[in-house]
Amino acid sequence: MAVITISRQFGAGGITLGKMIADSLGYTFADRDILERVAKEANVSTHWVESFEKEAGSKLSRMISRMVSKRWMDRVLSDERGYLDEQIYLDYLVLIIAQFADEGNVVILGRGSQYILNDHPDAFHILLVNEFESRVQFIMKRYEMARNKAERLVGNEDRRRLSLYKRLGKSDYENPHLYHLVLNMGRLDLETARDMVCTLMEHKVPLNPA
Repeated sequence: MAVITISRQFGAGGITLGKMIADSLGYTFADRDILERVAKEANVSTHWVESFEKEAGSKLSRMISRMVSKRWMDRVLSDERGYLDEQIYLDYLVLIIAQFADEGNVVILGRGSQYILNDHPDAFHILLVNEFESRVQFIMKRYEMARNKAERLVGNEDRRRLSLYKRLGKSDYENPHLYHLVLNMGRLDLETARDMVCTLMEHKVPLNPA
């Protein structure tokens, strides 16, 4: 029951490659499914979780979390509407990523899964990297987006991911020693990258060799 985590610099093709790997291996691709499970557990809308993820780690998000009194939060938590703040989000994130891993045969996209599942015996961790300009070009082509918007999106997403890792107490997310495989997507096309990962998984390369 293998688990593949894909960490990436935004615009390196993580979503596209993750889906390709999952389709080839017959695995579940866990991306938006993670949002939906967090929403269900926290009893809030998926849209709220999605918006929250974009703001997690920001000054506004931290300020709101500090301002909410425990008495008010306890009342809302017992309400059908539910409640979400940074700590609750992170707690659910850890729980749900662990659940996906336990279910097995899954490709998990980002969200600190390489840390959460660091000691999981069946987890295979992959990092995708590429130059900023190449990532901008990828976003422009893949999503038919104007250059200025693509540059802004890549920059914002890089900062958002940095904030999430800081909230997880991590800063070494690009350290190659965290991963079984680092793929430079500036030197590989998506099909070659997919085939490399699938070959490793199909031949059952030991994930923790002696």
